[in-house]
Amino acid sequence: MPPTLPLHLALAGLCALGAQAQEQVRCAVDYGGEVRNLSAGPSADPYQVGSTAIGSYFLFRIVFETEPRETAAIKLYTYADRDEGPTLIHQASYPYPLRSQSGRYGFTGLQTVYEPMRDGELQYWCHLEGK
Repeated sequence: MPPTLPLHLALAGLCALGAQAQEQVRCAVDYGGEVRNLSAGPSADPYQVGSTAIGSYFLFRIVFETEPRETAAIKLYTYADRDEGPTLIHQASYPYPLRSQSGRYGFTGLQTVYEPMRDGELQYWCHLEGK
C-alpha cells in the first residue's frame, strides 16, 4: 500500500500547483504591422511545445519550464520557415522565477529579429501574468 500524505500537505501541494498553473507567458509578436498575442503556461515536457506560424517567414515558440527549479526558465525561439525546414535564427532564455519585468516591454524588452534570406523583420516583447 503506497504511503499517504496528510491532508493539509496534499492540499498545500495542490494549491502550489494551481498557483503555478495560473502563470502565463504572454508575448505580443508584430510582423508586418499585424500584432498577434501568444501565450503559454508551464510545460512538463518542453520538447512537445510547438511553434506558431507568424506570417509566411517566421515561426515563434514559447517554452515555460518551472521544474526542475535548478534549470527553470522561460525560453523564446524564433525560426525562419525555410523550404528545407525551420532554421533557428534567435533564442532568448530568462531564468525563472524572473528577477524583474518592469517597464513598457515586460521582461524581454522590445526584441527585433531579422530573417536574412527573405529580408523579413519580426518584433516581440513578453511579460508574465498571474503572479
